[in-house]
Amino acid sequence: MSKLLEKALKDAIKENKCQLGTRQVLKTLKNSKLIVVSDSIQKEKLEKIQKEAKDAKIPTVKFSGSSVALGKLGGLQFRVSTASFNSLAATNVKSIIKEAEKKS
Repeated sequence: MSKLLEKALKDAIKENKCQLGTRQVLKTLKNSKLIVVSDSIQKEKLEKIQKEAKDAKIPTVKFSGSSVALGKLGGLQFRVSTASFNSLAATNVKSIIKEAEKKS
């Protein structure tokens, strides 16, 4: 996807400012600035996250890759179907969303 998303994800993981996994993201949704979901997330879970994020007015970005690719993007050795950022600058959020829309 984007180098900006990769950097933001790695920094957030290092600084413990993100949640990984669908269950964790849903628990901490209201503290999120941006949610990223992989292509391999189950349809029911995707719909639930999108609905709750829309209700809370939190932008959601679809990562055009599998959960394995999203995990690797963050430098992790495991799959990540969903990631939410707790602390991310508004300009970074807008840039990541704009880049994701270009790729769609």
